[in-house]
Amino acid sequence: MGNPVERARWWVWVWVWVWVWVRRVLEWSGWTVSALSAALVAVRLGGWDDGTPLALAVVLLPYAALGGVLALGVLLALRSWWAAAVAGVLVAVQLFWLVPRLVPDGGAAPAADAPRLRVATSNAWVGQADAAEIVRLVREQRVDVLAMEELGPGAVAGLDRAGIAEVLPHRELRPGRDTAIYSRLPLTPLDGSASEAAREQIAAEVTVGGRTVRLTAVHTYYPLGDSGRWSADFDGLRAAVSGATRNAVLLGDFNATLDHTPMRALLDTGLADTHAELGRGVAPTWPEPDTYFSALWPVIQIDHVLHGEALRAVSVTEHRVRGTDHRAVVAELAVTG
Repeated sequence: MGNPVERARWWVWVWVWVWVWVRRVLEWSGWTVSALSAALVAVRLGGWDDGTPLALAVVLLPYAALGGVLALGVLLALRSWWAAAVAGVLVAVQLFWLVPRLVPDGGAAPAADAPRLRVATSNAWVGQADAAEIVRLVREQRVDVLAMEELGPGAVAGLDRAGIAEVLPHRELRPGRDTAIYSRLPLTPLDGSASEAAREQIAAEVTVGGRTVRLTAVHTYYPLGDSGRWSADFDGLRAAVSGATRNAVLLGDFNATLDHTPMRALLDTGLADTHAELGRGVAPTWPEPDTYFSALWPVIQIDHVLHGEALRAVSVTEHRVRGTDHRAVVAELAVTG
C-alpha cells in the first residue's frame, strides 16, 4: 500500500463497494416505502379499515404520499425504472385523493348578506381542558354555537364558573353522554331517542336569519379502543342524518380522517368537510404538544365541521387550548338556503 497507485486503486475499490451498498440500501428503501404505500392504498380502496384495526394505519396515508414522492425521486435518480414506475403509480393514486383537499372547491362565494353562523368544537380531554381558555376562545372568535366533547366529571361546573352562560346562555346536555351544545341562539332539542350506536351524540336546532340549522355534536368511539364500536357509531350518525343533511351541521371529534371508509360514507350522504372545501383538508388537530408522545405538533386531523348543501364554508381555523390533547376548530358558515 506504499505505492501511490496502489493506494489510489484501493480507495477506488472502497468507494465503489460503498456506493454499491448505498445504492442497494436506497433501492430497497424505495421498494419498502412503495410496498407500505401499496398496502395502505389497498386498504383504502377495499374499505378494509371499516370496523377493523386497519383503521389505525389509514391515518398515515398523507404521510405515505409524501414518502412516496421522496421514494420516487430516489428511484428515478438511481435509474431503477421498474421500481420508479410502481412508486409513480402509487403516488398518482394518493395524490388523486389528497390534492382536492388542498384546493378550494371554487364554488360561488356566498352572498354578502347571507346569514352567518360561527361554530366551534373542542374536546375537553375528560374535563382537563382549561375552561377559562374555552370561554375566552368563544368571546374572541364570536362563536355562536360550541360543541364540547369528553366533558368529564365537573367540566360543566367548570365552564359555568368560567362564565360560559354569559356568552352562550342556551345549552343542550343529556345524562350519560359526554357531549354538549352551548349556544348564543335558542336551541330546540332533537334526537330524544338516539340509537345505541349514536349514544354520545347531541342534536338540536337553531334558527339563523329565519332559517333552521340542525346541529349535531359528535364524539365517536376511538378505533384503537374498539374498531367495531367506532364503525357502529358512524352507522348511527349516517342513520340519524339520512335524508336530512341539507341544513345539517355535524361538528366534533370524529376520531377519523377523510381517508377512513366510515367518514367517507358519512360525507357521501350529502355533507361537505369545511377544511377540504376551503383547501385546508390536511390541518392536523391531534395530538397537541406535551400530550401522549410529546409530539412537536398535531399529526392527524380528526376534529371536523361538516355541513349540508344549504350552507357554505367561509373560514375555518384551529386553536390551541391548554389542558387538552385536541385543537379546537372554529368555522364560519354562511346559511345560503
